[in-house]
Amino acid sequence: QVQLVESGGGLVQAGGSLRLSCVVSGRTFSTAVMGWFRQAPGKEREFVAAIGWSSSNTYYADSAKGRFTISRDNAKNTVYLEMNSLKPEDTAVYYCAAATATIATSVVAKPYAYDYWGQGTQVTVSS
Repeated sequence: QVQLVESGGGLVQAGGSLRLSCVVSGRTFSTAVMGWFRQAPGKEREFVAAIGWSSSNTYYADSAKGRFTISRDNAKNTVYLEMNSLKPEDTAVYYCAAATATIATSVVAKPYAYDYWGQGTQVTVSS
């Protein structure tokens, strides 16, 4: 089993920044791909960013490109999402997800490709 715990959410004004963290515990940190997704009220869960084991491969939703940065520290079993220039439309619950096997690039943005999920952390951006 793998447990994921997110933190770092909160209330921020438009244009501000937040850094989300996701700590992985349980089994050894054997997660091949780590991802961040978000879900706003009344909307489907959507992909934000993902990162491979070696950090050499990163993937971003168009809405996140240029503003968000995903990174991971395997020694600390932690993945981060640095969010800058936040907008009100970024308001959502942000979820960390882990895939325990390599997944194809074509499905890295698909929730079904991930095996484990955290409980989520709320991010609210005021205008």
